Amino acid sequence: MNRAKREDGFTLIELMIVVVIIGVLAAMAIPRFMEASTKAKQSEVKLIMKQIYVNERTFRQQSIANTYYQPAGPASSATPQAFAELWIEIMAGCRYSFAIVATNNTFVCTATGNIDDDATIDTWTIDHTGTLTNTINDVGA
Repeated sequence: MNRAKREDGFTLIELMIVVVIIGVLAAMAIPRFMEASTKAKQSEVKLIMKQIYVNERTFRQQSIANTYYQPAGPASSATPQAFAELWIEIMAGCRYSFAIVATNNTFVCTATGNIDDDATIDTWTIDHTGTLTNTINDVGA
């Protein structure tokens, strides 16, 4: 047997270095991916909140009493038709629950949802002036 002849292949050290490099890359990429994913989920609530604002304004203009719509309860994927009088249906996969508090001249809609399975609840509000605010941000919390 010739000891000078070398077998083709990788050594254990070379394989371990590759595993470490992959681990470092994954450690940097996964948090960024999770943040991008939760921000995409927040775009869902922004669209629904803006729709609620527009439809509340429309409801008030069409109302004989000139008042905003006050629903009986919150709307979510479990109660998708709760805002039917506002022409809004909450779809089955929606991660948020929506509640509206209205008076004759004002309304505030609050949306809450846990979008990344931690203890922080993402909270958004929109009022009769159209001001959309993320009061508790679940992204990066």
